Amino acid sequence: MVSMRNIRMQSKSTESRGSQARPLPGYQDDILRSLRRIMRAVDLYSRRLITEYGLSGPQLLCLRQLDNPAGMLTGELARAMSLSPATVSGILDRLEAQEFLIRERQQDDKRRVRVRLTPRGRRMVRKAPPPLEHGFLEKLNALPVRRQAQIQDSLSSLVEMMSAGDLDAAPLLITAGVDSGRGPGRGRV
Repeated sequence: MVSMRNIRMQSKSTESRGSQARPLPGYQDDILRSLRRIMRAVDLYSRRLITEYGLSGPQLLCLRQLDNPAGMLTGELARAMSLSPATVSGILDRLEAQEFLIRERQQDDKRRVRVRLTPRGRRMVRKAPPPLEHGFLEKLNALPVRRQAQIQDSLSSLVEMMSAGDLDAAPLLITAGVDSGRGPGRGRV
């Protein structure tokens, strides 16, 4: 681990030489290790959902979004989940097959489909564990706004470095591609 004292010393040394700043020893490994820990925590949560509840993270997110008496139109649901309509359609297919929801075509416009939870779907929402990010958000919200902005800026930089800015991303800490690994549908959300 690199100490703040070492950072200041190297910074002064670099400034005095007038050269480009170089990465500090250990930063790359520490950053990669932190990213792996985050990915591992998300992966473990996702595997627990599949093993104990038979749901992927995106499926649980979808059920939670639909947990209101009126349900939602499929386009609204896709926007709320920050996923493409095609991705949401696949999620809905799997949830409908498990009888967690029903789809109803609107009488006034057959292109519009309203999705509602069934009683079974409501029971699943009630018994499923809280989202992984629940505890994280509590801690994040307790930080000063300036620190939150720093974290957001750093994460935006990571997204850019990883060329991941154009990827669909639900506002839930889940692994979209994790499935039970058994039978058809493996790897689907």
